[in-house]
Parts: sequence; C-alpha cells; structure tokens
Amino acid sequence: MKKIGIIGAMELEVDALKQEMTVTAITSCASMDFYQGTLHDTSVVIVKSGIGKVNAALCAQILIDKFEVTHIINTGVAGSLNADLDIGDILISTDAVHHDMDVTIFGYQLGEVPQMGLREFPADPHMAKIALESCLKVNPDIHVRTGRVASGDQFISSKESKQFIIDHFGADCAEMEGASIAHAAHLNQIPFVIIRAISDKADDSAEMDYPTFEREAAKHSARLVAYMIDKL
Repeated sequence: MKKIGIIGAMELEVDALKQEMTVTAITSCASMDFYQGTLHDTSVVIVKSGIGKVNAALCAQILIDKFEVTHIINTGVAGSLNADLDIGDILISTDAVHHDMDVTIFGYQLGEVPQMGLREFPADPHMAKIALESCLKVNPDIHVRTGRVASGDQFISSKESKQFIIDHFGADCAEMEGASIAHAAHLNQIPFVIIRAISDKADDSAEMDYPTFEREAAKHSARLVAYMIDKL
C-alpha cells in the first residue's frame, strides 16, 4: 500500500500539511516527531527533520526503516541560482547534488560520492511529472520549472559562493537537505522528489530576503504537496 513520507527541515515547511491531515499517531524517534495519518485519504508520515544534511539523511532512513514509506517528498524553501527563478517561484527536482562534497584530490569529480560512482541523484520521473502538473493546477499564477537542487551544510549568501555552485554543478537552487534525502532514497531504492519554493536569491541580499519571504514560499510548496499526493 502506498505510504508517503513528507519531510520539511523547519516547522513552517510542514505546519500547514500537519494542520490539514488526520493524525492517528505521533511517534518520537531521534528527537524528531513523526505524524502518522492520512492526507486527502492517502497514508502519510509528516516530519520536521531539522536543518542540515545529517538530520535530513537520518530522517529519511527512519521513514524508510521504521515507517516503511513507499515514496518520499521533500518540501521547503531554497535560494535561487537561476536567473529564471525569482522569489516565490517553485522548482521541481530533476536531480540533486552535494555541492560541498570534495575529494577531487583522489581523482573524483567535484560533488561525486566516493566509491558510489555517483554525483547526481535523479528524482523519480513520475513523481516529478505529477508535481509539475499539479503545480500548474494548484498554483497557476506561480512560475514553476524543473531543475537541479544543490545541497550543502551552509546558507548560500554571497555572490562568490553562488557563482561557484552555478559554475561547477549547473544547479538551479541551493539549500541544505535535499541531496541527503535523495542519497538515502537512492540507496534504499525509494522514489523521491524535492519541491522547493524560492525564498531568496542566494546572494548578498539573501540575509534580508529570506526572513521576509520564507513563510509565504513554504506555503506555496506545501499547497502543491497536499494537492499531488493522491495522484502518485
């Protein structure tokens, strides 16, 4: 039976979804609260992972092992790396990369995970297609596109850091969790997609833009998730 794991790093990224779902149980594990129940008649487990790649990977593995989810959706906000993505727009992942993985001294590509032969973790094409189609229906006035998510344990807020990720990874947005969730899902052969609403421009203005727009951006992403889950 289909069971969707939904991960957001912060409370504001999952709060609207939790309010909309019918909760049947709350289980605490690794200092995270996993809300089990249904959302639009679909079995879901919704959880706030906490910020950063380790928290995100741990959360994804618990969803897979303990709650036996069949799909994972990572919802939240990100900084834009693409001139075509403005604040409030939505990006649906084609794949995800670790922009802070660097063992090039041993002959690996920048971003490549050693001994895996992988740099990019591809999203499930069907989930990405459903997410894109759903966004066009539920958020018709919001610009949406597909693209690459770059993740690292840092908030990108300078033109230099932004340009580095663009030049080396060709990524469309930057955040702090998606690639780790993608990594865990890939190792467990669980289909996933990352949905990111743009909260800032990932440059010197990010410090000012992010607090202003994060909540509204998160709502856009959550609205899309709520609409798409019964179509998977």
